[in-house]
Amino acid sequence: FWRYFCNLLSNFKRFHGRAFNDSFVQKEKEKLSYDLVPMKNGGVGVKVMYMDEEHIFSVEQISAMLLTKLKETAESNLKKPVTDCVISVLGTAFDPFLGGRNFDGKLVDYFCAEIKSKYKLDPKAKVRALLRLYQECEKLKKLMSSNSTDIPLNIECFMNDTDVSGKMNRSQFEELCADLLQRIEMPLLSLMEQTQLKVEDVTAVEIVGGATRIPAVKERIAKFFGKDVSTTLNADEAIARGCALQCAILSPAFKVREFSVTDATPFPISLLWNTEAEDTEGVHEVFSKNHAAPFSKVLTFYRKGPFELEAFYSDPNEVPYPESKIGRYVIQNVAAQKDGEKSKVKVKVRVNTHGIFSVSTASMVEPVKSEESEDVGVETEVESQDQRPIENSSDKNIQQENSEAGTQSQVQTDGQQASQSPPSSEPPSEENKIPDVKKTNEKKGDQPPEAKKPKIKVKNVELPIEANLVWQLGKDLLNMYIETEGKMIMQDKLEKERNDAKNAVEEYVYEFRDKLSGPYEKFVCEKDLRGFSALLTETEGWLYEEGEDEAKQVYVNKLEDLKKLGTPIEMRYQEAEERPKLLEELEHRLQYYATIAGEFRNKDEKYIHIDEMEMMKVEKCVSEVVEWMNNAVSAQAKKSLDQDPAVHSSEIKGKLQELNNVCEPVVTQPKPKVDSPKEENPLNEQSDYKTEDMGDDDKNSEKPQQNGECHPSDQNTISMDLD
Repeated sequence: FWRYFCNLLSNFKRFHGRAFNDSFVQKEKEKLSYDLVPMKNGGVGVKVMYMDEEHIFSVEQISAMLLTKLKETAESNLKKPVTDCVISVLGTAFDPFLGGRNFDGKLVDYFCAEIKSKYKLDPKAKVRALLRLYQECEKLKKLMSSNSTDIPLNIECFMNDTDVSGKMNRSQFEELCADLLQRIEMPLLSLMEQTQLKVEDVTAVEIVGGATRIPAVKERIAKFFGKDVSTTLNADEAIARGCALQCAILSPAFKVREFSVTDATPFPISLLWNTEAEDTEGVHEVFSKNHAAPFSKVLTFYRKGPFELEAFYSDPNEVPYPESKIGRYVIQNVAAQKDGEKSKVKVKVRVNTHGIFSVSTASMVEPVKSEESEDVGVETEVESQDQRPIENSSDKNIQQENSEAGTQSQVQTDGQQASQSPPSSEPPSEENKIPDVKKTNEKKGDQPPEAKKPKIKVKNVELPIEANLVWQLGKDLLNMYIETEGKMIMQDKLEKERNDAKNAVEEYVYEFRDKLSGPYEKFVCEKDLRGFSALLTETEGWLYEEGEDEAKQVYVNKLEDLKKLGTPIEMRYQEAEERPKLLEELEHRLQYYATIAGEFRNKDEKYIHIDEMEMMKVEKCVSEVVEWMNNAVSAQAKKSLDQDPAVHSSEIKGKLQELNNVCEPVVTQPKPKVDSPKEENPLNEQSDYKTEDMGDDDKNSEKPQQNGECHPSDQNTISMDLD
């Protein structure tokens, strides 16, 4: 670990969506074991050593590598490919700078100052020392959660071969973290406000996460809700269990109890656009805070040419990142109508199931001539003059088609039309309202019939959208990253194979050397033992010197050289272990077949049916195998253990198989069956009478019945007491 700590990457997800010159990045940079560097696009990059060369990877690349590794781990355990996953993302109400790492940081800062004054050492000057201090402070924090007494902190050879020590108790820790503890209440207040609940409405509170185990944190949460908090869930597994449940809900392979989760958009999203006069801007909040997601809305614009929409978070102060812009979307190929009037353009905006905003589609409504009215893509519209734009919009040429209670829905959720949308501050456009049926009927008698409005046939023309998202990777850059990761995966595979080959040599050296002084000792002569032991020692030294970083094939060849001497020794040992057992088994089978042959000669009833010529084959085979076995045992007795065996286990297995193939079919021949004389049925004369008397019941009796089923006409009814 300490050898490669500069390549150990952690806590990098906080740098997503931030520029390198962000004040937060610069502050966190001092606490990391690895180097942060700026990327060409202004983002955050990481400098690491890969394949003994210095490389710079973006935070996005590092995150992709982590997900790839997690995918490989999951596939290895599941023994099947993984194509989809669920990732937990914090939402609703949270403080991104209030967590276990922030409490650790307080301890680190305290002990850094103490070590500096007490030992004249600066832990922040050396990354390795700072990492060790972070580890020890995390352990100290956990111990203080279960003990109120003074807890010692001791680190040997901390810096310059100097041992350092210190101590702290829970009360000191709480005083040190007072400012962090005061911030606990704000996310809780925000949570209750957003969910529109009162403390009294909460039945139970379950807290998860490492920092929630700190007694002071638990006390403040319990005090806020006015009830004890529960910590029954495993803090490390709770989030994973939630993700697993969501996976089961989404997967067609599992059937779970009806359980729905309504996600929400944590930050309000607005759209900004220029009017055609170019002197004013229109702005409209399309998704309010905590709006249900996934959700879609359709906005209607009136334009004579292409126009641009800018999406951004309405309240930059709420967003935990300095950049509040989402992106710019250019609606292309918009043109005026043939009479010079503005065209009606429908733009569909959407927050998908992942909480990602997009301008998904755009279409231009064009009137159709009468001869084109039979085309497939033609729609019929009622011309209405009382359509009016969104009231809080400064652009008079936009309308929103939104679903509200009591209005006709034109908002789509997940590709299906929704019956209702969450409460929204924007009033629906007039074209969506459904007239009150009762009031309409009352007025029918008082008013003359209205003239029918002329119908206009129109068609929708899909428009291309050019999206330029903030911090989104360009296609060329993304393809380059994918290609780079593919090469790295292949290189990692080759490196793993190389390391496996090296480890195989190292394992063979250690394992065989131990066995040469143990079970293999009797199976190698003194001369060969000395030579082979010397070669093993030489190979061990080579592995840690000039052979430390060789190609895969070099290690493969080295292992083959070792096996040329080791395999014969291993073979002698295995033969000595297996040979006696196989000879004993062969002897038992010979005795078995010889006994049967003797019983046959003695006219035993069990074998009298066997043909004599067949039995002679058995006797001949037994005789030949006995002779072979005696010769083999005699030859092997003349050999020492460190010499190759005179007879191998494979030969004994072959003789055993040969013996069984010849003898077993003969001795297991079944006796011929003897037919017994048939008895006459004295009741045959009465069969006609019985058949006539039983009638249909006879037919029923032939039908198979299930176990335990009694026929209703049976006289011999069985009475049972069932518990």
